Amino acid sequence: MRHPPRSGVLVVAGAIALVGTAVVPVVTAQAAAPACTVEYSVVSRWDSGFQGAVKITNNASAVSSWSLAFDFTDGQKVSQGWNAKWSQSGTTVTAANESYNGSLGTGASVSAGFIASWSGGNAVPTTFKLNGTTCNTDVEPSQSPTPTPTEPPSDGKAPSLHVSGNKLVDADGVTRRLLGVNRSGGEFMCVQGYGIWDGPVDDAAIKAIADWKVNTVRIPLNEECWLGLSNIKPEYAGANYINAVKDLVARVEANGMTPIVELHWTYGQYTGNSAGCTDVHATCQKPMPDMQYTPSFWSSVASTFKDDPAVAFDLFNEPYPDRATSTTTQAWQCWRDGGTCSGIGYEVAGVQDLVDSIRNAGAKNLILAGGLAYSNDLSEWLTYKPTDPAGNLAAAYHVYNFNTCANESCWNSTLAPVAAQVPLVAGEIGENTCSHSFVDQVMKWFDDRGLSYLGWTWNTWDCSSGPSLISNYDGTPTSYGIGLRDHLRALNG
Repeated sequence: MRHPPRSGVLVVAGAIALVGTAVVPVVTAQAAAPACTVEYSVVSRWDSGFQGAVKITNNASAVSSWSLAFDFTDGQKVSQGWNAKWSQSGTTVTAANESYNGSLGTGASVSAGFIASWSGGNAVPTTFKLNGTTCNTDVEPSQSPTPTPTEPPSDGKAPSLHVSGNKLVDADGVTRRLLGVNRSGGEFMCVQGYGIWDGPVDDAAIKAIADWKVNTVRIPLNEECWLGLSNIKPEYAGANYINAVKDLVARVEANGMTPIVELHWTYGQYTGNSAGCTDVHATCQKPMPDMQYTPSFWSSVASTFKDDPAVAFDLFNEPYPDRATSTTTQAWQCWRDGGTCSGIGYEVAGVQDLVDSIRNAGAKNLILAGGLAYSNDLSEWLTYKPTDPAGNLAAAYHVYNFNTCANESCWNSTLAPVAAQVPLVAGEIGENTCSHSFVDQVMKWFDDRGLSYLGWTWNTWDCSSGPSLISNYDGTPTSYGIGLRDHLRALNG
């Protein structure tokens, strides 16, 4: 969110959710040069339902559309699905391609998933047909399929993440999604002289977050507090602030969740269009990070966490150089390259400068970079994508019901192309209605494509004046928070 917080059962996508539950066997097709192969897996299950997934590989001639059919013999019923158009007639289930994934070349694969009910039995389908051709997925009934890792072990450890194509994967190559919340406070409490965190961050408070089946916590920070600049009270600055952040990161990881440390408020005086404040200090959202302090901030953060690959770095909360510059091209150039930017009175640190600061410090951690218009515009993100020698860069996106790009048409035209090339993480989703009808739509679109998202925010503010997920730090949800909580619990059991 760009304004100061204080002044004075849908679906999971085809990628596997980042939750700690038992590994479920995956039945893998194996045959001599079959026309097609199918991997079928039960990702998670509960008393009356389960989440399933299929991976289809076409070994024959390329096709421009596909349809997979199989039968459930125990009365299972598909209720929802993603990455395919799912339907069921009697015992026969059909998954037909979506408009964006119909092309399947020789050797190409596509994955899709579904939610289904079951009662009494949940036998694995034995025959799969792709466009009418039987695929080889036979497994001897007397054999137990060899388990293939599809979910993290429930050992309480946060996974090490890295980019593989357009997915995030862990050290074992298992696809992960980041599904969680923001924990605001570290960006504003210290600079306003109140403390470091807004509300408790002890073990009980972090466990309450995990109890929502959250797997990721984004932690907004303030560069002046981290660097210990003279305008910050000493008890909230420098080593005291850094140690508090390290402690919170450790608690998040101890609950098996991914911590994202994110730079929210920065130095530099900006009084132009959409200025949040006139103060030179880091007391509001600026249009871009500053060259004076931000590279030093990220170099220090990178040095602090470079030996912990479970920590992800979000470069800058919500850039908006497009509000200051004359043209969109100038804005994207400013975003990537920094320097002297039209309409911004201080020297800007571009996202390339920040990536370089992190990598030069020896950190190979996952990096997230948001686009223009308060991270709501990714239309030219691929064109201006910074160079990352570690190859561990993802796109960040923010969306609220009052943003410009807040509908499926915009998501299809501007987000889908990005998500096809790099991992896409919606670092903030929310609405100012104290309800969840809009975020329900967002989660559905992101689920259908196996993408990541985090709700704003895990703080006990009045949800009628902003998107606050909880009314108590024990995890009591607001009417808005109920949407995210129930959704994550339905996904992850």
